[in-house]
Amino acid sequence: MTSSAPESTPINDVDADAASERVEAAESNGRKRPKPGERRVQILQALASMLEQPGAERITTAALAARLEVSEAALYRHFASKAQMFEGLIEFIEQSVLGLVNQLGEREPDALVRSRKLMTLLLQFGEKNPGMTRVMVGDALVFENERLQQRMNLFFDKIESAFRQNLREAAVMTGAVTPTVDAQADASVITAFCVGRLQRYARSGFKRSPSESLEHSLALLLPAAHL
Repeated sequence: MTSSAPESTPINDVDADAASERVEAAESNGRKRPKPGERRVQILQALASMLEQPGAERITTAALAARLEVSEAALYRHFASKAQMFEGLIEFIEQSVLGLVNQLGEREPDALVRSRKLMTLLLQFGEKNPGMTRVMVGDALVFENERLQQRMNLFFDKIESAFRQNLREAAVMTGAVTPTVDAQADASVITAFCVGRLQRYARSGFKRSPSESLEHSLALLLPAAHL
């Protein structure tokens, strides 16, 4: 299904904005108008909810508009393109997960404990937000703008960097001969494991929990003997 407004073309024309506003007002049909910014949040929530449906095909702006009972023009009042809608979801992922990573760095003095908690929070975030998981592993971005996948790649680069920093700190504390090399290799393996668990969760129709046998996985990848 093709959307009536180009998904990659911003609506900058003042007349187009005014027309869209009239359409949205008419469509509300007596319903309470959303507060400024509220409609934007509703759009992102609807998109995330649609992504939670197992086996969901590519989501079009037409389907999203129908879900919200508004016109596609109303969507484009709040987002210049569908890519911007996905960027809104990615921003939520970044702020939620990376924000917690920063808190761990400030509150947890033990580097290996930080790594275990980081692995746990990443997998549990995916489990609690299945629609976001499809964005994180790229399944929802296959037919979308390439920059979205690049941004998710950068997100996991930051996760791997956090693991690497923690593990290098721990390796130095234990007197490892090659702490930087060891930390780099271990961080790569742990990050790949987390991505794999999230992919399996999304591609199983959200049936295989990413935190399945979590304690065993933590003991295998971040053994308690090193704590």
